Amino acid sequence: MPNHQSADQSSNLLSVTRASTSRVVSIFSVGYEGRSIEGFVDTMVRHSIQVVVDVRLNPISRKKGFSKKALSKALNAENIEYRHERALGNPPENRSPFRNGYQSARDSYKSHLENGASEAFSSLVESAFANQVALLCLERDHLSCHRSCITEMLQEENPNFVVMRI
Repeated sequence: MPNHQSADQSSNLLSVTRASTSRVVSIFSVGYEGRSIEGFVDTMVRHSIQVVVDVRLNPISRKKGFSKKALSKALNAENIEYRHERALGNPPENRSPFRNGYQSARDSYKSHLENGASEAFSSLVESAFANQVALLCLERDHLSCHRSCITEMLQEENPNFVVMRI
């Protein structure tokens, strides 16, 4: 029988996680803009990253080495797991307003996380408690990227999350 959660159960999932542990959990935020694949992988190794969670809606890139298959292969060669979480991607219509710093775009994305990506968000929380996790997207500047909303929500739900920008 499938395990279905009610809306109340789903919304309380992170609160249960918060109550169950008081240890500090680091989560890393990284953009590959301006980096080579070799430099990126080296950075992941230096920071002991175990799992890279790709939060791009579509894990493709014009930059060599950063499309899903090549990126996964490069990370796996260093025993780093690659995971694409499509549900955590920023919808196309929200990207330009987000990059331009509009609060409405941040609010729209947070609403998307709360209403359409709760399972992926919960999976991210679980991974972060079990592994050294880095969130990946294009933008090097954390605040120009929807990763900042993800990390803000993690910290709102659990003050034990510490965000490390690399």
